[in-house]
Amino acid sequence: MNWLLEAVLSFVASTSFGIMFNTPRRTLLSCGLVGMSGWLIHRAYFLAFDDSVQATFAGAFVVALVAHLLAKKFRMPMIIFSIAGIIPLVPGSRAYNAMRNIVENDYLEAISFASQALMISGSIAMGLVFAEVLMQLIFKQQTKRMQKKSA
Repeated sequence: MNWLLEAVLSFVASTSFGIMFNTPRRTLLSCGLVGMSGWLIHRAYFLAFDDSVQATFAGAFVVALVAHLLAKKFRMPMIIFSIAGIIPLVPGSRAYNAMRNIVENDYLEAISFASQALMISGSIAMGLVFAEVLMQLIFKQQTKRMQKKSA
């Protein structure tokens, strides 16, 4: 698919979910940019290494980093930006295909899709957590530097 088209679609998806989640109007553009950046990192990583789990981890990591920075800028909770931002990364089609194959009694195929969806969902969670830990370490270092300067 075309990079520009994917960027626009991921932006629209993230912004739309921001609207559904009642985020403040002044943050909708930022929510879309968070989702778009996460999706483009995911897509670039996937094209380079052909591993959707690791690509999703990279995308979720970037989403959380950008969400932290925007949360500081707007003085709002990070979750406003991260929830709308991870929407393009959610493995909805794999979960749907798993359920469809269960209904069709094709259990081996269902297990394959379900395990992929589970691993991708776990990589989203891990990406968000790792970025949170990294940002906490950075903020802690900044606080120590500020305390040393004032002392």
